[in-house]
Amino acid sequence: MTSLPAFPAPSDKAAAFRELHAEGPVPLVLVNVWDAASAKLVERAGAHALATSSSAISWSLGFQDGNQLPPALAMEALTRIVAATNLPVTADVEAGYAGQGGAFDDALLERTIKAVLSAGAVGVNIEDSGGDALTDPAEQARRISIIRTVAEESGVRLFINARTDTYLSGHFPESEFEETLRRVPAFLAAGADGIFVPGVTDLHVLHELSRRIPAPLNALAGVGAPSVGELHDAGVRRISIGGNTAKAAYATVSRVAEEVLGDGNWSKLAGARSHAEMDALFAPKPETAAATAAADSAAAAPAAGGPSINGPAAIS
Repeated sequence: MTSLPAFPAPSDKAAAFRELHAEGPVPLVLVNVWDAASAKLVERAGAHALATSSSAISWSLGFQDGNQLPPALAMEALTRIVAATNLPVTADVEAGYAGQGGAFDDALLERTIKAVLSAGAVGVNIEDSGGDALTDPAEQARRISIIRTVAEESGVRLFINARTDTYLSGHFPESEFEETLRRVPAFLAAGADGIFVPGVTDLHVLHELSRRIPAPLNALAGVGAPSVGELHDAGVRRISIGGNTAKAAYATVSRVAEEVLGDGNWSKLAGARSHAEMDALFAPKPETAAATAAADSAAAAPAAGGPSINGPAAIS
């Protein structure tokens, strides 16, 4: 991956993120995050980019997954995550936060994408689920074209990862493969950069999908899935784990609570990060502190020939 400067511009992050999807010796592996702390921890573990998980963010804020999260809360969480890292961040925006109950509002989709870009993210996942049936391919392609237009107008080459739930939904028990290939061309023609097909772990199927889809293929992994190396050998160029990161974290909370409230001992706290280690995640970097100090100094300096903002003339 191209190294990023201390304060990378969104266009630099977007280019770096796109580069991570190129064919090469290793795939892009994304450990999905949901808040600033999880973002910091995943970055410290060696990630090259970060991806949010809509399910994890929803659970952390008290909502069910599946387009139930209020858009303002989703964007607030995204903004905090992007601010916590210099790594490229891609946002899971579910079906676009553009309406409920079958109604879809193009203006709300545009608002969502503008908010994503304003937060500093350089990629999105957009899915064709969100109702009883998957969105018609032509309609989903139209929505993807809206995202592409908004992104192009912003000057950021947003990476659009088009998710199709042909396998995950269970709507096509005998024809998932064919239905996936039927949908993909319209998505790519509309401006999608990658294709995400969650619910597939069969290496032969993934190989055939990667061979027939002329774009980076994203697979969802977890316990029982093939290894990173096996997925890469099958042609997968992007691997994510979705809400599994949060599920593992919340399972730890549950185990600690059950032990403390049950047996009354503390063994499940072994291996916990110290208070100092957690605080250190958010310590300003030297270059950040220097930039902040310079900005503060410039703001406090009096204009040529004018009074100081701290002097009597500043008092109203």
